[in-house]
Amino acid sequence: MRELVYYIGQSIDGFIAGPGDEVDFFPMSDEYTTWMFAQYGDALPSHARQLGRIADVPNSRFDTVVMGRRTYQPALDVGITSPYAHLRQYVVSRSLESPDPAVTVVGGDPVEFVRKLKAEDSELDIYLAGGAGLAGALLPEIDRMVVKQYPVVAGAGVPLFTAGFAPAAFELTDVQSFGSGHVVLDYRRA
Repeated sequence: MRELVYYIGQSIDGFIAGPGDEVDFFPMSDEYTTWMFAQYGDALPSHARQLGRIADVPNSRFDTVVMGRRTYQPALDVGITSPYAHLRQYVVSRSLESPDPAVTVVGGDPVEFVRKLKAEDSELDIYLAGGAGLAGALLPEIDRMVVKQYPVVAGAGVPLFTAGFAPAAFELTDVQSFGSGHVVLDYRRA
């Protein structure tokens, strides 16, 4: 069965965005960016794939992206209605109507919806792009987490998950570290 993979960036202190959903404070490096394009190019928005000259590279990890409304909103704010044109795109929202035929809005139970996606016949996985509330709701369905830890402390902001107290064990299966201080932690549900 295909897996739900929460592929997400965070600060050292566990924030995926600033208090106003800022992400521009996350530092980048050439070595880290090269790795990210090579290993997780499927998880990059279409415009970033074009910049990285991988727009025509076939998907190797994901064929579907699931995101919350707040994760989708920055694309809408700049007039992009289909930010992951190379993937099937689902936005979980109770208030949004889809502005693009390539984007399906899911207004019902995200857990049931993801279970249906996971049961599909595909060799590629499902990319959970965030945000914290959706990740909290989908925690029972997350099979893997790939956490990109940036070498910065945010001090406040949006946490990795927002959910009630419900410990879930994961085991660390791989660590990639870069001279720039970036670390990528790969976890699988224990």
